[in-house]
Amino acid sequence: MYTLDYPWLLLLLPVPILVWWLLPPYREQTPAVRIPFFDDITKAAGIDASEGSVVPRANLLQKIIAPICWILVLLALARPQFVEPPIEKTEPQRDLLLALDLSQSMDTKDFRDPQGNVHARVDAVKTVVADFIDKRPNDRLGLIAFGDAPYPLAPFTMDHGTVRMMLADTLPGMAGPRTALGDAIGLSIKLFEKSQAPDKVLIILTDGNDTASKMAPERAADIAKDSHIVIHTIGIGDPNATGEDKLDPATLEKIAKTTGGRNFFGGDQTALADIYTLLDQITPANQKTLSWQPRLELFYYPLGAVVLLVLAYHLLMWIISANAARRSDREAQA
Repeated sequence: MYTLDYPWLLLLLPVPILVWWLLPPYREQTPAVRIPFFDDITKAAGIDASEGSVVPRANLLQKIIAPICWILVLLALARPQFVEPPIEKTEPQRDLLLALDLSQSMDTKDFRDPQGNVHARVDAVKTVVADFIDKRPNDRLGLIAFGDAPYPLAPFTMDHGTVRMMLADTLPGMAGPRTALGDAIGLSIKLFEKSQAPDKVLIILTDGNDTASKMAPERAADIAKDSHIVIHTIGIGDPNATGEDKLDPATLEKIAKTTGGRNFFGGDQTALADIYTLLDQITPANQKTLSWQPRLELFYYPLGAVVLLVLAYHLLMWIISANAARRSDREAQA
């Protein structure tokens, strides 16, 4: 839309009329007849010299152009602007990090989909997590994988396509055969150190107990709590297994409880999908939207019109004067 930055200046529109009405015409003293014996003539005639007024005569064109130029100058001073449609920028207020266990046991085929078909754990996880990523368009997402050690796959980014691509390329065992849960939390804390987001959320998915960490998971959870990081834990796999493949629900529960998060168990793909749906609900969209409207200055249009009108008037007067002078010369020659 069009707007004026200083609309109050338009109140000055009637100023020329007030000046014409309130102020007297300009007066200038000048001799009526320039002769050396003027005083003798006035004495002989019995009259005294009087004052006259010189009132410049304005032609019709001046009377039309002058008010138009005044209006245009005031309009330029009022700073006309075109306000463009608002531009919005969304700033994420949450950084969400996904930590996936990619130990060799993730290749175990014991996960059933809604149709009852059996799939490897890693395939079920990829499907569910990719759907979860699609539901978080306003969060900065990061991705790490852990096995013998944790590895960052994607830093915090709004480019969710890259996160999905990195997720699709993950393979069981790519981070080693064992599980370093505590170290994965430690790496997550390091990644969150540079985060300026008010909310920091870590979601850990694992199918085994900690067998390779240099830092105990409980100690890592205490540090995460001090860093204001909320950790949600998701356990999959068999709690009754032995060794590396045995799930440790008690540790996962303690990690989540320490940081104010929640612990879940996903027995199949449907349960895992329900867990991520619930996580999507308990971490609602939380973003800050900034909006501003660009303004395009238009004052130079009325100002340019004034310049063109004045130039056109003087050019026209010069043409008229030149024609009159030529006619006068022709009449004098005739």
